[in-house]
Amino acid sequence: MSSLPPIFLDLAIILITAGIITVIFKWLKQPLVLGYIVAGFFIGPYFPWFPAITDDSNIHLWSDIGIVFLMFALGLEFSIKKLKKVGGTGAITALTELLLMFLIGNIVGHILGWPRMDCIFLGCMLSISSTTIIIKSFDDLKLRQQRFTSTVFGVLVVEDLIAVLLLVLLSTISVSAHFDGKELGLSLVKLVFMLIVWFVFGIFFIPTFLRWMRRHMTEETLCIVAVGLCFGMVWLAGALGFSTALGAFVMGAILAETIEADTIHRIITPLKNLFGAVFFVSVGMLVDPKILAEYIVPILVIALTVILLKSASATTGIVLSGKSMKTAIQSGFCFCQIGEFSFIIAGLGLSFKVIRPELYPIIVSVSIVTTFVTPYMIKAGLPFYNFVYPKLPTKFKEALENYSNSAKGAGREISVQRFLRKQLWSILIYGAILGAIYLLSITLLKPLLNAKLPGFWGNLIGLSATLVLMSPFAWAMVVKNVSKERIRKLLKVYQYSQAVVIPVLLLRYFIALLFVGITIGRYANMASGFIVVLAIVIVALVLYSRRAIGFYQHIEKQFVSNFNQRQNQNSFKIPETLEQNFSMERVLVTQYCKYIGKKLSDCCFRQVYGINIVAVERGGDIINLPGRDLQIMPMDKLTVIGGEEEIGRFRMDMEVEPDMLIHDHGDNNINIYRYEVTPTSNLIGVELRHSDFQSKYKAMVIAVEHNGAYKLNPDANTVFQQGDTVWFVSPEEVSLSAFSNG
Repeated sequence: MSSLPPIFLDLAIILITAGIITVIFKWLKQPLVLGYIVAGFFIGPYFPWFPAITDDSNIHLWSDIGIVFLMFALGLEFSIKKLKKVGGTGAITALTELLLMFLIGNIVGHILGWPRMDCIFLGCMLSISSTTIIIKSFDDLKLRQQRFTSTVFGVLVVEDLIAVLLLVLLSTISVSAHFDGKELGLSLVKLVFMLIVWFVFGIFFIPTFLRWMRRHMTEETLCIVAVGLCFGMVWLAGALGFSTALGAFVMGAILAETIEADTIHRIITPLKNLFGAVFFVSVGMLVDPKILAEYIVPILVIALTVILLKSASATTGIVLSGKSMKTAIQSGFCFCQIGEFSFIIAGLGLSFKVIRPELYPIIVSVSIVTTFVTPYMIKAGLPFYNFVYPKLPTKFKEALENYSNSAKGAGREISVQRFLRKQLWSILIYGAILGAIYLLSITLLKPLLNAKLPGFWGNLIGLSATLVLMSPFAWAMVVKNVSKERIRKLLKVYQYSQAVVIPVLLLRYFIALLFVGITIGRYANMASGFIVVLAIVIVALVLYSRRAIGFYQHIEKQFVSNFNQRQNQNSFKIPETLEQNFSMERVLVTQYCKYIGKKLSDCCFRQVYGINIVAVERGGDIINLPGRDLQIMPMDKLTVIGGEEEIGRFRMDMEVEPDMLIHDHGDNNINIYRYEVTPTSNLIGVELRHSDFQSKYKAMVIAVEHNGAYKLNPDANTVFQQGDTVWFVSPEEVSLSAFSNG
C-alpha cells in the first residue's frame, strides 16, 4: 500500500489542535480567531515541542481557499444595494484612512531609521485593514447585525478596491523607481470597467440561470453550483490581474440579489468555517519568537501606531462622511489591525528586492499582535463612546450634530445635478457593455473566424455579428434617459445649464460612434467602402429600428426583474425616502427561541423591539399581515420592518443558538413491561380504549401477541383475551398484579 501524501497528516494536526485550543478559548469566553492563531503557533516551525507541519505550500493553498470563502460569504450578506447605500461613507472613510495612515507609516519608518522604500511600503501596509479578521470577530462576538457593522463592511470593500490599485502602483514604483500616474489611471479605469461588466452580465444571466434550474435543484446541487460560480469568478479576477478575494466578493454580491441567497449562505457556512480556520492557523504558524525578541521595539511601535492611530483615522473619516459620533467610534475601533493584504504588499516588495527581508516577519508579528487586540477594541467601542462623549464641550457636540445633519441634507440635489448623475451612470453602464462586446469580438470571435473562414467573408460575418450585438446598447447610449422636453426645460430654466447638458449628450453620441468606428477598424482588411456602407446601415437600424428598441427594452426589463428579485419577495417595497431609517429583512425562528408557541399579541414585538411583523413564511406558504392570534412556530421566517439596530436585537432573540451543540439526556427513563392475560385478569373482554393503561398508569400498549401472532401498535378496538401477551411502556413503576382480580 502506497504512503499517504503529507497533506493528510498536516490537516489532522491542524484541525485537531485548532479544535482543542478553540474549545479552551470558548470556555474562557475568548474570540475563536485568537484560538486559531495560538493553535497555529503551537504547530508552526518555531515551536519545537509539538508536531510540526511538513508541507507549508499545501497549507498556504488551503488558507487562500479560506480567504475566498470568507469573502464569498461577506458578499452574500453585503448586497449591491447595501453597498450603494453606504458607498459614500465607505469611499470617504477609506480615502481618509489611506492618506492619514500612509503619512503616519512614512513618519514612523523614518523615525525608526528605515530606508525610503521601506517607509513607502510600510505606509501602504498600514493603510489596509484585515477584512477576514474583522468578519470573524463580528461572528464570534455576534455583532454582525448591529447597525454600525454595515458602515464597516462598506469601508472594507472600498479598502479592498484601493488595495488592488496599491499593488499596481507599488509594482510600477518597484520596477521603474518612480511614480507612473498613467499606469495607475489605466488600472483604475480597468477596475471600474470590469466591475460594471461583472455586475451587469452577472445580474442578467445568473438569476435567470438559477430560476431555470430551481425546479431540478437540491441543496447539494445548489452548493455545487454556487461554489463553482464563486471559483469561476475568482479565476476570472486572477486572470485579469485582480485580487482573488475581490472576485469572490463580487460573485457573492451578485448571488445576494437572488432568492437563493439565504440558502446558499447557510450551506456554505461549514465550508467557510473549515477553510477559514485553516487560514487563521496558517497566520499563527508565521509567529517567530526570535523575530519578536530581536525586533521587539519596531514591532511594538508599529503595533501601537496601528491600534491607536489607525482607529483614530478611521473614526475621523467616518465623522467626515456625516455619521454620528457613536457610529464613528464603534466603527473606527474595528480598524485596529492589518492583515492579508499587508502580507501581499510585503511579499511584493520582497519579490522585487526593494525592501529589507526583515520587514516581512515584522509585519506578520504586528498583524498577530493587532489581531489579538481586535476583538477587545471592537467591544471597547461603545464603552469608550459612553465615557468620552458626555465630557466633550457642548459647542463641539453641536458642531458635530450640525455637520452630520448638513451632510445628510446634501443628498437633496437640484435638477441639473440629478440629470448629470443619471447621464454619467448611463455612460458608464452602456459604455462598459459596448466595451465588453468589442473585447469579446476581437479576442474570441475574430481569431475563431480567421481560423475557420479567413478573408472577406469571415471579417464580414464578424463585423455584422458584433454590430448587431452592439445595436440595442448603442441605441440605449444615444436615446435612453434623454427626454427632449426635460432637456428643453433644463436649458430654459437653469442658467448656464447648457455648459453641462450639451457636452454630456455629445459625449454619449461620441462614445456610441466610437465603438462602431473601432470595431470597423479591427475588421478593416476588407473593402473599406463596403464596410462604411454596412456600418451606416446598421447604425441607422440601431437608431430607428423598433425591433432593436424592443430587444433592448426586453433586456432591461429582465435585468431589473433579476436585480429586484430578492426584494420582490417582501410584501411591499420601502420608499426611498424611508430607506435611510428603515429596513425590511427576514428572520428565522429557531427551535430555541423563547417566543415559540406564543401569540403575536402576547409577544409585544413593537413595544419590546420597535419592529413590526409584516409577513410570515411557514411551510412554503406566505401569511401577509398576520393576525394577533397567530402563534410563533419553529422554522417560521418572519419578514420584519424596522431600524437596522432594532432588527439586529430582534434577530439575536429569534435566531438563538444552543448553549451546547449536543445534549446528554442520561439513561433511558421509560420502562417496558410484558404482561400475560391470566384467567383472573381484569382485562379479559375489555377493549383497549376502556382499559386503564393511559388514564391510570400513563402507559402505552405497543404490541399484543395472540396465538403466536403479533399485532403491533393495536388500535383502540382491540379486545384483550385470555392467553394474550401484552407489551406496554410507561415512565412510572407499574405493578403487574394490578391487572389481576385477585
